[in-house]
Amino acid sequence: MIADSPTSSSVAPLDLSKWRGVPVIVMAIGGIGAVIGAVGCGAREFAFSWLLAFMFYLSICLGGWFLVMAHHLFDASWSAPTRRFCEHLACLSGWPMLLLFLPIAFLAPRLYEWMNFLGHPDHALRAKFPLFTMRGFYVASAVCFGTWWFFTSRLRHWSLRQDTTGGADCTYRMRFYSYLGIVSFALTLTLAAILWIKGLMYEWASTMFGVWYFAASIWTTLATVYAVTLILQRTTRLRDVVRENTYYMIGSLLLGFTVFWAYISFFQYFVIWNGNMPEEAFWYVKREAGTWWFTGAIIIIFGHFFAPFLALLRIDVKLKLTPMLAICAWCWLMHFVDLEFQIMPALRENGFFSATFPFLTHGLLLDAACMMFIGGALAQIFIWSLNRHPIYPLKDPRMAEALDVYVPAAGALSIIPGHANEH
Repeated sequence: MIADSPTSSSVAPLDLSKWRGVPVIVMAIGGIGAVIGAVGCGAREFAFSWLLAFMFYLSICLGGWFLVMAHHLFDASWSAPTRRFCEHLACLSGWPMLLLFLPIAFLAPRLYEWMNFLGHPDHALRAKFPLFTMRGFYVASAVCFGTWWFFTSRLRHWSLRQDTTGGADCTYRMRFYSYLGIVSFALTLTLAAILWIKGLMYEWASTMFGVWYFAASIWTTLATVYAVTLILQRTTRLRDVVRENTYYMIGSLLLGFTVFWAYISFFQYFVIWNGNMPEEAFWYVKREAGTWWFTGAIIIIFGHFFAPFLALLRIDVKLKLTPMLAICAWCWLMHFVDLEFQIMPALRENGFFSATFPFLTHGLLLDAACMMFIGGALAQIFIWSLNRHPIYPLKDPRMAEALDVYVPAAGALSIIPGHANEH
């Protein structure tokens, strides 16, 4: 009988040895499905499905980077046990996501109509010069990936070095890269969201779109961090360092970003709809066609906001295994639906649940296949990183505080469970 508290000592450890090959199997099934779907639905449909899956997982990678920087900028203690695997999540935004971006780079003219209008006297394109040019698209994309690789790799480099030396210079270095990184994070995340998602309807103008993608990314990442923390603790790898406060803080932030995402989404709609400017309002008009209205007005409003908001209001729910895992899974589903609502109206004008039979079968199956392939590939790299390095920062100066242990200054880190002989 599994106790309902995530920190219950009476729970038997999880044995995941039989599940080690699941990411490869999922990746293989997804890859086969994506190839079949691309042949059956065409390159344009495949490009949109791939972009959807890419932006879904990119949001989690960038969210991991943000949580690492927030740990250093706020000098937090509760997040110390989860910092290491958040660093691994962040590093996925470098070369792994760059390789997964290649299909988008090759199929960009099929995704972005403005690439076929270059040279035309279009005011919307001229206003976005030089970003919305062929050269600007690829240069800006390269800048994003280069920035993500540099900062995430530097943060993990000094984090791993801290495990060896325990020197204060490592902490100062990570704070330095966080100071610079938080600005670079805001700029590149906004640039990526505008270029790769908003660019699907290049005429549209919104000052809140980058903030929307930020809120959605951190929201989904917090659900992922909660689930990964729970799994690693139940496999005993984080058993000695995770406390109830860790789960409570993640759950509280999840509640906070539920409200923040709702505020940003509503504020964008409210300003654009009341402004009633054709170059802005048309974006929402398209999302009221067919079943997109049902997706936006019912599923997203009630599923993305009201359901998790009401579920997370209770303090004790944040510390219970069964409801929190259900909430995490629900967050992933709602983020997927939200991205469908943002991306797919440029392709499927009649809705997410289209009345046309081919979209309901082939289109959504292709979306699922691309999600499986990219998710399986990233999971395999993430697990490899987990097994290659210590599961948590061994000499983080805030670790003792995270464990609610008072330690004399001379032996501040010698009492960390399981590592007394290492320091």
